[in-house]
Amino acid sequence: MKRFLDLADLDPELTTRLLVRAKELERRPVNTALAGRTVGLVFMNPSLRTLASMQAGIAQLGGNSFLIQPGAGSWKLETRLGAVMDGDAVEHVREAIPVLARYADALGVRCFASGDDLAADLADGTIRAMAELCDKPFVNLESALSHPCQALADWKTLDDFDVPRAGGRFVLSWAFHPKPLPYAVPASALNMAALRGMDISILRPEGYALPSEVMSRARAIAARTGAHIEETTDRRAAMRGAQVIYVKSWAAPAHYGKPAEEAKLRAPQRSWCVDESWFADAAPAAKLMHCLPVRRNVKIADAVLDGPRSVVVKQAENRLHVQKSVLVEMLASEFK
Repeated sequence: MKRFLDLADLDPELTTRLLVRAKELERRPVNTALAGRTVGLVFMNPSLRTLASMQAGIAQLGGNSFLIQPGAGSWKLETRLGAVMDGDAVEHVREAIPVLARYADALGVRCFASGDDLAADLADGTIRAMAELCDKPFVNLESALSHPCQALADWKTLDDFDVPRAGGRFVLSWAFHPKPLPYAVPASALNMAALRGMDISILRPEGYALPSEVMSRARAIAARTGAHIEETTDRRAAMRGAQVIYVKSWAAPAHYGKPAEEAKLRAPQRSWCVDESWFADAAPAAKLMHCLPVRRNVKIADAVLDGPRSVVVKQAENRLHVQKSVLVEMLASEFK
């Protein structure tokens, strides 16, 4: 595997191999699979789990890493083609990425959506352009439209808690957040559930349907795997029989890049904070997932996050195991 840009890009056999190895690495976390290897990490946006799990995982595999945070200890990077660089960006990714690739055996890059141009963010061109500039293995550590390491960790989490693949009931629910958020995590979670062949309900208020481009891709995956996807604003109907609810917020497509406009649509939705009443008789045993960070008592109530149905900590732990599996797949052929 030379690139890991999106979970849906992988063939099923490779996905299975990555998950099996992740479980092996969970049981035996320390080895020398990456001895003598260096992984470069470029974080153009903040991180807690992604950065910590990558650096810890590389170290546990006997490798080394270096961290570049553009604008914080290194030059601010320009990503736009044809840009007239008379602003505060000193260096372009067209030079920076190939240079960093000369220093490393693999690169991992994190670059969020702009939040301004819906079409451009849905095209996810920035991460793909940087991958093309890199002649070494390349890992997407969250881009405008995809968070493949999170999606792979989510898959493992569902397996860990014996949530069925084909026919398992998966709810992807919007939740209130003070500001509009990008589509990378909800799109990746939706595609992950579709790849597993699950029965998926997308629960969201009016105006918060995922973009048609996101839905079209998920439905194409579902057509191959036998998954079923429905969208609803009816909370009780969505939750009926659910085995897991995956909570995330995202922007209203019609107001993308216009936060003042969207605030008027968002303001009345504060009741979209997941508490125990959501489960009641409809899904009493359902697990709760969230990629973190989470705003307590805004998106999810304390009682749910601190209760037995929450698996968010295990979900975050799984980032470590699956990312190690990806790095071994890319860099340590003798361990496959």
